[in-house]
Amino acid sequence: MEKALSSAASKPKPTKTRRNPKLTRELILEYAGKLLAKDGPEGLSVSQVAQLAGVNRGTAYHHFQTREQLLDATKAWVSEKLCREVFGRLPDEEEVEAPDSRTVSANLINFAMENPEFGRVWLFDVLSSDQPASDPFWAMYKSNIDAFADSDKALPGIDKEVHAVSTLVSVFLWPVWARAHTHTAAGRRKMAKRFMDESIRQTLYGTLNKEKFPELVAANEEAQAKPAKPKSAPKAKKPAKTKAASK
Repeated sequence: MEKALSSAASKPKPTKTRRNPKLTRELILEYAGKLLAKDGPEGLSVSQVAQLAGVNRGTAYHHFQTREQLLDATKAWVSEKLCREVFGRLPDEEEVEAPDSRTVSANLINFAMENPEFGRVWLFDVLSSDQPASDPFWAMYKSNIDAFADSDKALPGIDKEVHAVSTLVSVFLWPVWARAHTHTAAGRRKMAKRFMDESIRQTLYGTLNKEKFPELVAANEEAQAKPAKPKSAPKAKKPAKTKAASK
């Protein structure tokens, strides 16, 4: 990552030509995403992104007047990029043909493997948000999980939120391991396939031999049988008794 950013900064500046505003904005957001993954929100600045992207600083400030605007736009851009790569559309676009679950899984792990910095930016932002439903990709992915869990294709008792979060965390962290052990495109494709094959195997067959863990099976069945307790409103505090009243 650092090499990519430093090499981008050291490249000779291209001669000034008439830029396409849309492409310029995309370029700024792409480098902002990489810088955000490397240095976090505190290390993001419009001027530094402009320098890395080879864009005139005035042009960059024309698109994003403040660091906060650039930060919000970058997060939204990464989420929308995920939507298009994984589902082939944005949430407000008409769905022509819904991709099957294997295609969605393959698209997701391939995106994570080839764009690890964007995946980390998105994952941290959603996990630390108190309103994840406002994120386009989370909304689409969680809706996809909900539909599956409520269908006859799924076993009963799935905690939809836990399932969605745990799956996404493993998807976006696997490339960290994979890229430390392979440095070629072919190697990354192989590691992505390994991840998907094992994920499918675990989903279909699990990892434990139930006959060897009867107590664990019984405890789980008991937990599944108990209905979730509805959240009750907090009880009003009783006024503290005075010494005179307690006598």
